[in-house]
Amino acid sequence: MIHGLCYKLTIIASFYKHHFCFLYMVCVTIVAPLKNALDWASRGVNCWADKPAAIVSAGGNFGGGSSSYHLRQVGVFLDIHFINKPELFVFAFSEPAKFFDSDGNLIDAETRERLKQVLLSL
Repeated sequence: MIHGLCYKLTIIASFYKHHFCFLYMVCVTIVAPLKNALDWASRGVNCWADKPAAIVSAGGNFGGGSSSYHLRQVGVFLDIHFINKPELFVFAFSEPAKFFDSDGNLIDAETRERLKQVLLSL
């Protein structure tokens, strides 16, 4: 099992290695699969090193800000170069219907524009 898992993670790491930049979307906390992917893909040859990245978060009162800042701390250790501005925190828990339709698509025009600015900064 461990050998098969290591092989699969090696395949994932090689997939990440060929990407130019990354956009991380987090909610209230950094979910375990994301943290595991960050950890495993940084072993040996760190495929995250020197890559630009941005973080977009959604959540409650702080819009997922705590998890965003925690991910930034993890990324600094992995030598990921996060953009500083613009930051995007979506306060989606208070009025989810304002931001997302029933299929989970982002519908708020202001947030879509702000997301566009984040993507253009990458």
